[in-house]
Amino acid sequence: MSEQHLVAVDTSGDLREKGLASNALGLRESVVIGLASVAPAYSLAATLGYLILEVGEFSAASILVAFIPMLFTAFAYRELNRAVPDAGTTFTWGTKAFGPWVGWMGGWAVALSGTIFLANAAEVAAYYLLTALGEVGVPGMADLAANKWATLTLGSLSIALMTWVSFRGIQISSRVQNVLIIFQYAALALFAGALLVPVLNGTAPEGGFSFSFGQLSPLAIDSTQALFAAVVIGVFLFWGWESTVSINEETKDPDKTPGQAALISTLVILATYLTVTMAVVSYGGTGGGLLDFTADAVAEGSADDVFSPLAASVGLWLAVTIQLAIVISAVSSTQTTILPTTRGFLAMGVYKALPKRFGDVHPRYLSPSYSTIVMGAAAIVYYVGMTIISQNMLYDSIASIGLAITFYYAVTGYSSVWYFRNDLTDSAKDFFLKGLLPLLGAAMLTWIFVQSAIGLADPEENYSVLPGPLSGIGAAFVLGIGGLLLGVLLMVFLATRQFNKPYFAGQTLTQDTPVLVAEDEHALVVGHEVPVGEHVDPDRVENVLDVLEEEAHPGHTHPHHPKDQ
Repeated sequence: MSEQHLVAVDTSGDLREKGLASNALGLRESVVIGLASVAPAYSLAATLGYLILEVGEFSAASILVAFIPMLFTAFAYRELNRAVPDAGTTFTWGTKAFGPWVGWMGGWAVALSGTIFLANAAEVAAYYLLTALGEVGVPGMADLAANKWATLTLGSLSIALMTWVSFRGIQISSRVQNVLIIFQYAALALFAGALLVPVLNGTAPEGGFSFSFGQLSPLAIDSTQALFAAVVIGVFLFWGWESTVSINEETKDPDKTPGQAALISTLVILATYLTVTMAVVSYGGTGGGLLDFTADAVAEGSADDVFSPLAASVGLWLAVTIQLAIVISAVSSTQTTILPTTRGFLAMGVYKALPKRFGDVHPRYLSPSYSTIVMGAAAIVYYVGMTIISQNMLYDSIASIGLAITFYYAVTGYSSVWYFRNDLTDSAKDFFLKGLLPLLGAAMLTWIFVQSAIGLADPEENYSVLPGPLSGIGAAFVLGIGGLLLGVLLMVFLATRQFNKPYFAGQTLTQDTPVLVAEDEHALVVGHEVPVGEHVDPDRVENVLDVLEEEAHPGHTHPHHPKDQ
């Protein structure tokens, strides 16, 4: 069985791709980037206390429930990547499935969530680094950790550093991540082991729980509202694994490896989260042991970081180790957040959804040069601006990030269903992996988006109080929904610009647009029969024109083909 694939051949003899470094990463490197993107040490440190507040002993069970929509969405990413291994991911797939407006908003949501996250990750990295230095006796570091200008300066430098690393290309980025991920996971394993050993041998402090796999049962959670609140937090915990797919054009076997890496990284992350969460709950308890969750303590920030007090109870060495792991995790995820966002910008520039310069690729480093600089600069400006306005406003913007995340994940799930709508009856496998599971994942994420928006609209659930007529609305709601609406305004503006009109008119990116080349005035799109499910190899493409020419004019070759020069 075969199907008609469209491949682009440049009749001037130059087959042009987007310009990224092809075949630069294997499965292992892709998995590492997926793991680093999720930032497990940072994500757990920032959210685990709030999970415990909601569902107590069964925090690990809530993580399992939150994993379900992530897994279903991962199938959508995998199947869409197999069919369209394009660096634009949600932007490209949304456009192919539903048209330019939906696709553009999907790409905007990816950029919005990445920019907001970079500011928070930088703040966390700076705070924990200064705190760790203070713990080991470096004079003045503890005071600097409490100084917002000190953390702002150090955090901004960390964004600039990771922007530079990303600018230097995917291979150096991968090597940096290989080093950082080893320390991060080693520290988490050491931390979990140091807590579990006394739990298992009966020497743990009072107030904890016996280690039990019953902690994994969602049915033991007696409050639906608490479970939902925990699942919303859990979605943020898993966010980032799709970075493996965003670097698909720089990966070996781009139609297979990114999807495999996405599934492997999500499973490894799930196992890590469950192990660490059960260790923390069993050792520290849910309020009656080392962890203090009384109202006064929570108001003072006891839920903000449950790692430090537990590690300190074991020893200063573990406290410093886990703090450094959080620093490395935040810095690592800063760089792996830049990677997918800038590749999305690159695709949007190539297909004329953004100004032309976003399609620039550095001739030596083969990275999205202009997009990377813009991403780093935008994150620093946002970080500085929010800090100057109010650090509470910065924290509210982080709370709003879930709206952008669930939005573009849902777009991806729905895109899978619609893009593959004619394939769903081919087999049971296609029906489930391309249709039903992505649809269920998208529906769950849509529900989470709506419920999150409702919750964030409550001023009592926010750090900041907005002035004037907005005082009755939550700041996080205004920032989250306002950020998406800003994208709508920008999209409408770009649709009026001459350079961008072809994209919004549905001319530069359609369901049949090939992945292999950027739009070029010499590109000629031709048909080519290949077996269903088989990836079109660029090495085969250069022969397509010769085959067609030979069929039309036996004994002649195409005058512009490179081997005739």
